[in-house]
Amino acid sequence: MSRYLIQGGRLVDPSGGIDGIRDLLIVDGKVQQVAETIEDPAAQVVDAAGRIIMPGLIDLHVHLREPGFEYKETIMTGAQAAARGGVTTICPMPNTNPVIDSPERVRDLLERAEEAPVHILPIGAVTMQQDGKELADIAGLKEAGAVALSEDGKSVMDTLVFRHGLQAAAAVGLPMFSHCEDKALVDGGVMNAGPKAEELGLPGITNAVEDVIVARDIFLAKETGCQLHLCHCSTADSVVLTALAKEQGLPVTAEVCPHHFTMADDEITEDHGRFKMNPPLRSRADVQALQKGLSNGIMDVISTDHAPHGAEEKNQSMLRAPFGIVGLETSFALAYTQLVLGGYLTLSALVEKMSVNPAKVLGIPKGRLTEGSAADLVIAELDTEYAIDSRTFVSKGKNTPFNGKRVYGRIEKTMVDGEWVYSI
Repeated sequence: MSRYLIQGGRLVDPSGGIDGIRDLLIVDGKVQQVAETIEDPAAQVVDAAGRIIMPGLIDLHVHLREPGFEYKETIMTGAQAAARGGVTTICPMPNTNPVIDSPERVRDLLERAEEAPVHILPIGAVTMQQDGKELADIAGLKEAGAVALSEDGKSVMDTLVFRHGLQAAAAVGLPMFSHCEDKALVDGGVMNAGPKAEELGLPGITNAVEDVIVARDIFLAKETGCQLHLCHCSTADSVVLTALAKEQGLPVTAEVCPHHFTMADDEITEDHGRFKMNPPLRSRADVQALQKGLSNGIMDVISTDHAPHGAEEKNQSMLRAPFGIVGLETSFALAYTQLVLGGYLTLSALVEKMSVNPAKVLGIPKGRLTEGSAADLVIAELDTEYAIDSRTFVSKGKNTPFNGKRVYGRIEKTMVDGEWVYSI
């Protein structure tokens, strides 16, 4: 039986209303006691003085690539990257090969993940093969262990099929994670439409590509009563539309990725695949709108859309490179540096966006460190500046536009179910 006493750290636990110095006694995978001072001679002591302790982060949106694309990432390397980033629960999207579109494939994924160092909660496809035509066995997906549905990587463009999917999801109580992209409107674009695209001579992707599907899916969620979660929002009007949905009391939540609230398209320095992601880096005005939306509570969640690719795939023009960047190992540092040090969020509010609220979206008993809860936690050091170095990533993917960026907020230890899965 494991027994750890974490002493002297600043516990930031919004669910318990705590932001102060506390000791935590962890016994057999659970938080047994939280108090200002705890003595336990039988426990292994961990000195957390000068550090923060927070619930393990929960990332609702990652791509692990297994099965089918193991050269990009495996379940194990992705889970190890999560642990290094302080992420104790991850939700892999179903666009693997084969697609996670049946109960059998959900069970296979869970079997593959049995030895992973973090919790892996699969997301099932809305339609068979993600071809947008025939609904998957949605009740069967849930029974097998899927925690949500998504066609991520694309939208279900047939509105009637998507409505049927929302109805089926609502019937079994699964949230729908919506990738909002009108494929026809993309029209060959590879980056945000605007002055930088014109300067680089590249075809642009307008905001309407995202916004028209955000609006459509909100209306369909209103009609069907399905819980809707809007993935990787990147535009100012996505914030406006989310606010309108919430004003009407609709069951709609929205996530923003660190790259979309940290970097604008005017910071793209060259035509290179490391800058290519979907949705693309948007204008400075969009970035500011996302930051404000996170600050005022309209945007609920920070997720990464961790999307690893091979080095050769990304080391070329945006015209040929695949969409996607990695994010599991940099999400906390980028968010802390940009949003907390930037004055948009308190540290407690950041923990809400990265742990508490994701747990609420899924309806799981995580995102807290109260007595009796699972001991999924992170210890981080906030005061030392360092440079992101993609060469140190444990993910197979090194594709990031943030290599060399100076940040604060280093994850030092990650615990899952009472056992250390990462330590500097």
